[in-house]
Amino acid sequence: MLTRRHTLKLAAAGLAVAATPAFAQDWKAKYPELVFAIIPAENASGVVDRYTPFVNYLSKELGTKVTLRVANDYAAIIEGQRAGNIQIGMYGPASFARARVTGVKVDAFAIETNLDGTKGYHSVFYVKKDSPYQKIEDLKGKNLGLVDPNSTSGNNVPRFVLDKMKIDPETFFSKVVYTGSHENAIIALSQGTVDVAANWWNDENESNLLRMARKNMAKAEDFRIIYKSEQIVNSPMAYLSGLPEDLKAKIRDAVLNLATKDKAAFDKIYEGKQGPLVAVDNKAYDPVIELITFVDSLRKKKSS
Repeated sequence: MLTRRHTLKLAAAGLAVAATPAFAQDWKAKYPELVFAIIPAENASGVVDRYTPFVNYLSKELGTKVTLRVANDYAAIIEGQRAGNIQIGMYGPASFARARVTGVKVDAFAIETNLDGTKGYHSVFYVKKDSPYQKIEDLKGKNLGLVDPNSTSGNNVPRFVLDKMKIDPETFFSKVVYTGSHENAIIALSQGTVDVAANWWNDENESNLLRMARKNMAKAEDFRIIYKSEQIVNSPMAYLSGLPEDLKAKIRDAVLNLATKDKAAFDKIYEGKQGPLVAVDNKAYDPVIELITFVDSLRKKKSS
């Protein structure tokens, strides 16, 4: 026999069950569209081509519209997330560290990996193959090509290693040129605008230069490396800390399973040259925060 007490319990349980789907949908009312943005590591058309299948996959997995935005520069993605206009961002390590130290409420949740399972890459200095330069010290009075002030391999690590060599870029080189993207740095080197250019390099199988070669934008054999840094922690994908937990869980699940759920979209990004995205947290980027803090201190010292 059902008493009034049992009936109330059943009614409460029914309400709880009924409320669950509604609760799961709450974030869709607040976020009818999500924006995924990426730093301009290559020229905009290349980024759009590379990431459009991923954004389509993410839209399908989340059940809501996801829009791709290619940031004009590295700072744009930081400020977009600060303003809450970009919910998910693909950063470089230094730009993510910059977001964190300037108070952007953002959390890393996925990191790129290499084919051997490692989670790092290198900053390199390229020169033209037929140039006489064998080491950085040979380039006094020449033009240096960097990428962006918030680029890890294209500015922060180069400035760190040059400081260790007792080289002040602004006085040692005739000119320091910020090219805006890694591709543009190689193009500037090819055209003679700069005599040495910083860039990213994973290993013998993958680098920005090899990507450009596959797109017939450059010939890899026309350049050579005269300096390679120690390994830097790989790039993170990060979402706004304040997003609903169920939405963050769905984003995380979709991204970490991209390589198996939509191999074509994954291969479009990495062209079979990198491993799957794996879980990561903010702590992995503490050494990069130390790096950019050091580079900032160098700049302040010069300006004082």
